[in-house]
Order: sequence, then C-alpha cells, then structure tokens
Amino acid sequence: MTSPDIQALQRKTVRVLTTGQVLSGFGLGSTLSIGSLLAQDLTGSTAWAGAAATFSTLGAATWAIPLARRAYAKGRRVALATGAAIAITGAVLIITATAIRFFPLLLVALFLMGAGSAAGLQARFAATDLPSTKSTGRDLSLVVWATTIGAVIGPNLFGPGEIIGGWLGLPHMTGPFFLTILSQIAASSVFWFGLRPDPLLTALELGDAKAAKPKLSIGSALQTLKQYPKAAYAVATIALSHMVMVSVMSMTPAHLKEHGATLVVVGFTISIHIAGMYAFSPIFGWLSDKIGKIQTVVLGQAIYIAALLFAGLGMNDHQSVLIGLFLLGLGWSAATVSAAALLTSTLPTELKTNVQGLSDSLMNLSGAFGGAISGSIMAALMFVGLNLAALVPVSVILILTGLTLLRNKKTA
Repeated sequence: MTSPDIQALQRKTVRVLTTGQVLSGFGLGSTLSIGSLLAQDLTGSTAWAGAAATFSTLGAATWAIPLARRAYAKGRRVALATGAAIAITGAVLIITATAIRFFPLLLVALFLMGAGSAAGLQARFAATDLPSTKSTGRDLSLVVWATTIGAVIGPNLFGPGEIIGGWLGLPHMTGPFFLTILSQIAASSVFWFGLRPDPLLTALELGDAKAAKPKLSIGSALQTLKQYPKAAYAVATIALSHMVMVSVMSMTPAHLKEHGATLVVVGFTISIHIAGMYAFSPIFGWLSDKIGKIQTVVLGQAIYIAALLFAGLGMNDHQSVLIGLFLLGLGWSAATVSAAALLTSTLPTELKTNVQGLSDSLMNLSGAFGGAISGSIMAALMFVGLNLAALVPVSVILILTGLTLLRNKKTA
C-alpha cells in the first residue's frame, strides 16, 4: 500500500471505530448502576449491590487478554465483534437471571458484560494500528471521545428502556438490557462490515510480522515490557492513574449523600466528572502529539493534584467537590490518553496486541483494587484522607516519569 492509501484507510478506520463506540456506549452506559439495583433486589441486601461493579470489572480485566490475542490472530474486527457477542450473551442472561430470580447467574452475566468494556478499551488501540502516523494521540483520543455520547446518553435510556421492557413483558428493571442487546448488535455490525480491510492485519502484513510469530502470553508480555522500558512506564501510568480516579470517584456519591446533597446534586457531579473524562480527550491527544506524550502524562498528574486538593480540602463544600471531580476526570483523560498513545507508539506491531491486552487487564484490576480499598480508607480517614491517600500513586507516577526521562537522556 502507498502512503496515501494507508492514510485513507486510517481515516476510515477512525470513523468506523468512533461510530461503533457511540453505539456500544448506548448499551453499556447504564448497566453498572442497574446491575447494582438488580443485585440488591435479588438478594434483598445492599451488601451485595457492589458485586455488580466488581464482577463487571473483573470480567473486563479477564476478557482483555483473550480478546487481544484474538485480534492478533484474526484481526480487530473479529475481536471487537466477539467482545460485543459476549456482552450480548451477558445481557440476555441478566434478563434470564432476573426472571428466574437466580443471583449467581446474574453475577455470571455481569462478568460476561465486562467483555463489552474490554472491547471498548481495545477499540482505542485499534485506532493506532496502522503505521500512518504522527497523530497517534489524536486518533486514539477521538475514539475515547466517542465514548462521551454513550456515557452521557446511556444512563438516560433507563426510562425508555423500562417502557419498552414493559411492552415486551420483561422483568422489572431489565428493559434497558434489551437496548443493550440492540446497541451491541449495531456496534458489532459496524465493526464487522466497516473494518475492511482490517487495520491490524494490514499493519502486520506491511511489517511482515506474521513470519515472526511471537508467543502470546502474559509471560511474553512481561518480557516485552522489560525490553521496552517506555512501554512498561506507559502500562504502569495507565494502571495507577485509573486507580486514582476510581478510588475517589466511587466514594464521592456516598460522601455527598452523607453531607446532605440531593440525588440531583450527586448525579450532576458524576455527570460532570464523566464529561471531564471523555469530552476533552481530543485536546489531550493533540497535546501528546505536539508537546510530547510523557509531558502530557505530567500535565495529567498536575491536574490530579489540583483535583485531589480541591475535593479533599473542600470536602464540606459541594461546589469544591464538583470542581475536584471535574478535574479528576480531566487528569484521568490526560494521563491515560497520552500513556496509551506512548504504549502503542513504542512497540513493534507484532508485539502490540499482547501488551495492550495486559495493559487493559491491569487497568481494570487496578480500578477494582482502588474501589475495594476506598471505602475502608474513607471510613478511617474521611473523604479528605481518601483524596490525600490518592496522592501516593500520583507520586509514584511522577517518580517513574523522572526515571524514564533520565534513562532517555542517558540513551540519547
């Protein structure tokens, strides 16, 4: 393929990925919150409500690696369509579990739904497969930005979903999962028919990577990270940055409610936070291309520090918490977009998908860990203590950044 051909395919690939992300986001935007309500309803206990997020997150972490391996073997369109198919199966089983009121099946279904999130994360890397490009950060960030539409509109489909579910005779609160099925079918169709030729298979052919046949495993991914320190730094940055965001975000609704905030205030705060995560990602993608990917990671950590100080020290003021959560979303966007772009631009094509799968898995596991310990930290140290504790992984990222820049100077 000539350079103009590659550029044209890259533009088409980004358009297809953004369209698919919008469609899949409609179906996944409200599943966690409704899953928590269903878990509480089936068990009769609020103690099990958090199991919905836990099993969905574990599912996303588990499915990331096999979907990445499938991408390397069969191409991105097969891997993304497979993730959507697994999520569809999960949505069907959620409706079934609710109908027969069998809680263990609900947990299995939520685990399968995690494949949809894993596919969404893989889609952003698919935007950087082709060797086109000085705009790695921009293209990746556009796919991340597409998540905004589904993330914002998806939760508002609860009402229409319930109406449709009533027409179809579905159990209470499962109507939105029928919309999930439709949106995932639409998204998988876009990926299946739109990603032709497949960007990853094209990149492998251009690089003659099929002859290399690298071993795909967690062990080989770790060996790759040893060989490419910048990639290891990017993986660590993505995981730790996600941990910071999830740990604070997950406890913010409980903190606001304890301090007299209405559900409207809580919902608005989380919506602003989500807007910070996704809506401004193209800006940080552009910055990572212009000023440097590591420099944009540092910017993200600076925003994190401001966010944690605003939310923590101003914990008794709803407006300060709102500003802090918005900045928390911005910091996450800056750090993860630039680190993901650094990861994909550092590795050879034949090694990318294996490490990308490991990175997505670690990202989800780190988020699950952050969410799991955040409640205990806040119970012991209040909301201000939780925010100050979140400065620890931020400090680790900054130390790793310094070491990475020092290594770059020595090897220059």
